[in-house]
Amino acid sequence: QVQLVESGGGLVQAGGSLRLSCTASGDIISINDMGWYRQAPGKQRELVAAITAIGRITYVDSAKGRFTISRDNAKKTVYLQMNSLKPEDTAVYYCNAGLLPRTTYVYTSYWGQGTQVTVSS
Repeated sequence: QVQLVESGGGLVQAGGSLRLSCTASGDIISINDMGWYRQAPGKQRELVAAITAIGRITYVDSAKGRFTISRDNAKKTVYLQMNSLKPEDTAVYYCNAGLLPRTTYVYTSYWGQGTQVTVSS
C-alpha cells in the first residue's frame, strides 16, 4: 500500500524548534514534488514549503528565514525543520507528495495523516 507517514509534531514553547519528517512507503517507482501544508482551526489549508524533484524550493512568506525544507530521495523522505516557532504556527501539518506507484504508472498526489504542531506563548 502506497502511503505517506509523518512524524515529529508536538508541543513546543515560542522560540523553540521542531523537525517534521514524512516518509513514502510502498512500491514506488519515483517521487515528484514534495511539500508541507498546514491547517489551523477555522482556516484553509495553506502551503508552507515545497521542494521539487530537482531541489527547487518554495516557501510561504511567513516561513522564510525560519523553516527549512529538504528531502532525501534515497530514503523517500521529506523534512521540515522549523525554528523560531511562533504561536501562529500552531496547526495540523500535512505532508503531500506526487508518487508514481508501480501498480498504476500514474503520478498521483498523496497526503499524510497530519501531525499536530502546537506552539505555546
